[in-house]
Amino acid sequence: MKALVFKEFGSSDVLKFEEVERPIISENEVLIEMKAVGVNFADIYRRKGNYHLAGNPPYILGYEGAGIISEVGSNISDYKIGDRVAFADVPYANAEYVAAKDSHIVPIPNEISFEIAASIMLQGLTAHYLINDSYKIKAGDIALVHAVAGGVGQLLTQMIRLKGGEVIGLTSSQEKREKALSIGAKEVFLYNENWVGLTKDLTKAKHGVDVVYESVGSTIMDSFEATKVHGTVVFYGMAGGDPVHIDPRMLMDTSKTLTGGDLWNILISKEERLNRSNELFTWIANKQIEIQEPTVFELKDGKLAHDLLESRKSTGKIILTV
Repeated sequence: MKALVFKEFGSSDVLKFEEVERPIISENEVLIEMKAVGVNFADIYRRKGNYHLAGNPPYILGYEGAGIISEVGSNISDYKIGDRVAFADVPYANAEYVAAKDSHIVPIPNEISFEIAASIMLQGLTAHYLINDSYKIKAGDIALVHAVAGGVGQLLTQMIRLKGGEVIGLTSSQEKREKALSIGAKEVFLYNENWVGLTKDLTKAKHGVDVVYESVGSTIMDSFEATKVHGTVVFYGMAGGDPVHIDPRMLMDTSKTLTGGDLWNILISKEERLNRSNELFTWIANKQIEIQEPTVFELKDGKLAHDLLESRKSTGKIILTV
């Protein structure tokens, strides 16, 4: 089979489309003929050597995707050949075939394309736990969402509104501001504005927002400033750099809460994956949330996909089709 591999860490130039051995499945695995694969910043970090990679080269990137089951292990009873499935955390996905444990895959409804499934497994399930687990959104809540025009930000905005909340967004350009407003954000401020002051002015009745979804990191103290007494800051990313150390006395003095979140601490069982993905797929099938069409590259052109993602000029998801 063909796969997108690299034999040393480095720029996108190290990526090669080469012949490798097809996986041999165990009795508890299925073999998936891949149709679409999500591209994420974690793939770039791994390619550069910023994430640890076990084993020996050649390395195959990717862990999010969708496809058709072509072979079933002897202990598998929940799936059969021909089933359409997706996953958020199965390694070596940048290939024509991927071996996956049955506990890590979920069925895709007929209404959901392979491309959309590969676009939303990671970001969609992240947004899902952020509004249900890290901070449970209630009707009337006002949430401040960082990077509101990004993949998770767009999904967060729509899910918060589904739960009866309102969204104030933060982004970097007027174009991205318009995008966030078009999917339901009440107001969107730019990072080069005094967004803390503008947010506090907009939420005078509450003296700040109920919750901030903080994915930048370096802005965490500003996020606390924009949060009301008894409010919550959910820290789940640091795209803009490491956060400062938080003084527990500040939390005590303001009665504010800091909590973290990581998807891999949520997807701890087959049932968690099925229940959460089923709700996510239902929202999409019922058009309760809008998914932006992804930017598509062929697997052999993975270098171009990496270059576009690293440029930070893309909006929405980038996927590789197989």
